[in-house]
Amino acid sequence: MSFRNASLVGLLLLLLAPLSGAEESHSFGVVPQQAVTKLAQEWGPMLAKLSAASGVSLKFSTAPDIPTFELRARQGEYDFAYMNPYHYVVFHERPGYNALVHARDAGLHGIIVTRRDSPFLSLRDLAGQTLAFPSPAAFAASILTRAELQENGVPVSVRYVGSHDSVYLGVARGLYPAGGGVNRTFKALPPETAAELRVIWRTQTYTSHPIAVHPRVPAAVAARVKRALETMGDTEEGRALLQPLQVEGWIAARDTEWDSIRKLGLDALEEESGH
Repeated sequence: MSFRNASLVGLLLLLLAPLSGAEESHSFGVVPQQAVTKLAQEWGPMLAKLSAASGVSLKFSTAPDIPTFELRARQGEYDFAYMNPYHYVVFHERPGYNALVHARDAGLHGIIVTRRDSPFLSLRDLAGQTLAFPSPAAFAASILTRAELQENGVPVSVRYVGSHDSVYLGVARGLYPAGGGVNRTFKALPPETAAELRVIWRTQTYTSHPIAVHPRVPAAVAARVKRALETMGDTEEGRALLQPLQVEGWIAARDTEWDSIRKLGLDALEEESGH
């Protein structure tokens, strides 16, 4: 095993182990929009700081792909979870996750990317093409982008490739002419991959991904984590830990902030899950 691979494995083992000295131990699930090792590298330092600040040991957790994350969230496997807005609407109903905070930013919208040297300049240019998307219930990257393609009368074939990064790599390598993603994951790409791509469409904006808590977690524990999240962006150290996540800070969430998504009447996740 190379030194680099050994280091990555060591980092994962460290993140998956409970934080010694903290009073509680709870799992923190992250929707796998990117590769697991990349998620661990980006979220690990922030979770370590959050554990220390809250006194609650938070163990990084995710899934090999978005559909598996959805299954685990539906079964309530995560004590805390960073999930997309549509996930939240569904999993708030069952098993009862409640939003604590969401990113302090302008909101979430989907994007469609193509190769920088491709001939595609607008949605209509994509008619008849096969596009890559992360998963059926990836809210902004799949649901919103596909809905706007349909609303604009642009018929396309669909391939689900498991993650945002897989979409971007597939398009950059010429495997697909275009694909769906979101600004946060697009801005987090390695410069050499981002240089191969350009955005040709952005959807309308919705409230961004929440960090939510399962109802079995004691209210006092959830409150400590929420307070620590809300103040994380107030210091230079905290902002540095949030920068890899493309998040400026966290603000308190209200469940009604996702009512605009409820009004869309979406059922992609229910259909995918057989419910």
